[in-house]
Amino acid sequence: MTRFRALTLTAVLAGLLAGSIALAQGPGAGRRGGPDGSGRLGGPGRGGPGGPGGLPLQALNLTEAQQDQVKQLVQQFRAQNQNVGEQLRTAMEAQRKAVETIPVDEGLIRSTTQALVEAQTEMAIQQARLQGEIFALLTPDQQAQARKLQAERNQREQQQGQRGQQRQK
Repeated sequence: MTRFRALTLTAVLAGLLAGSIALAQGPGAGRRGGPDGSGRLGGPGRGGPGGPGGLPLQALNLTEAQQDQVKQLVQQFRAQNQNVGEQLRTAMEAQRKAVETIPVDEGLIRSTTQALVEAQTEMAIQQARLQGEIFALLTPDQQAQARKLQAERNQREQQQGQRGQQRQK
């Protein structure tokens, strides 16, 4: 179970970082104007400031100035958090090795898991700070729209989760 969580977190963080990179490329990166070629800021799919738990930037009609500010924030975030990302990868690898150690060394597993939790926590805090800074760039109308879209997305995800639980029964 812990291994599954670690792998899931790795995938989520990779998505967040990939989304941040896509967002940082700005609207001119794709053929039709957006990082994904769609003309939208934020890119497709999940992760990054346009992903789950993030701000639905592509739906907020950001001005060019806002897009530039978001791009700058994401670039700063990437630069500042390379070390945190490396710590996270190192902690995940250490935990994986600890779990695979024979004979079982519970103390090693506990200590590596604690280090992993600390790295995950730091990354989550940094992601939240980025989201907060981006949110502060939005106009009050854009903020209200973002909250509405997030609530709708959360409701859909909750419904999907309930459907998944019903299928397992």
